[in-house]
Amino acid sequence: MPIRRIWIDEGCISCNLCEDLAPEVFEVPVGADCSVRSGYRAALEDKAVVAQVVEAAESCPTEVIIVERD
Repeated sequence: MPIRRIWIDEGCISCNLCEDLAPEVFEVPVGADCSVRSGYRAALEDKAVVAQVVEAAESCPTEVIIVERD
């Protein structure tokens, strides 16, 4: 199922797991919380990246990555 939207809720602990798993979509700037990269939608054309995003959301220790699917 395609991903419609991704966002980060409050509570990120900046563990970098999401960026390690899906660097095309997530970034964790030094001293800041995780964010979704601008232009991430182009990366979602790759099924491997979609799988990485889902893995990042499922693996997030604080469960703040929200993936809305079609």
